[in-house]
Amino acid sequence: MVQVFRRFFNRHMNALRVAQWGVPETEAGGPVIVYSNHPAWWDAALYILAADRFFPNHESYAPIDAAMLKQYGIFGRIGAFGVDLDSPRGAAHFLAASAEILSRQDRALWITAQGRFGDVRERPLGLKPGLAHAVDLAPDCTILPLAIEYAFWLERGAEACIAFGPPMRGADLARLPRAERLRHLEERLTTTLNRLSADVMSREPDRFRLVLEGRSGVGGFYDAWRRLASAARGRRFDSSHEGRAT
Repeated sequence: MVQVFRRFFNRHMNALRVAQWGVPETEAGGPVIVYSNHPAWWDAALYILAADRFFPNHESYAPIDAAMLKQYGIFGRIGAFGVDLDSPRGAAHFLAASAEILSRQDRALWITAQGRFGDVRERPLGLKPGLAHAVDLAPDCTILPLAIEYAFWLERGAEACIAFGPPMRGADLARLPRAERLRHLEERLTTTLNRLSADVMSREPDRFRLVLEGRSGVGGFYDAWRRLASAARGRRFDSSHEGRAT
């Protein structure tokens, strides 16, 4: 199933990049909670690709709006579970499902902690309190902030840029009152987002590691014409905008 999303990403996006400073520990011991901002529909696909790349030894799960899960049932086949985001019953369901998931050492829970789509520049982030409650379910867990940002650089497709912040121990956070805990989690994610945004704004690929490369170029008649022009000049065709190949 990961292959399906990888092909879909390759077809529609230019690249998935992780900041050089934001690569997580891939052998985290115990259950893992990854929480992020929620800038776009693509976030769910990024969770799947990032989980496969960085946490291959963990089974990954993610809460998703129940209405969206009905529309995109494929996510339910790869660890997504529906939650009613606007009711106390939905919150209780989220905590019960999270407790079961985090009861095993080889599982990871990925949470769009804003609980809604939000612009990457929005401050404060307004994280949902359920994130702070989730920490109580597995004090032995590792908690990682994940910053996500999309940008258009030189190619037709967008750059999907991510960065993981420094890991936190669940036991350390569990000692804090929940309101203070939530503030701390939001500050960590905000710091990670701000640093990632600076790298994205630089438009310098060297600040990132390439995780997945999509399809460059425009396609169709335009790229066919460029291919012929390259052949006429005896050059290898490069579909990227810069046309670096000679």
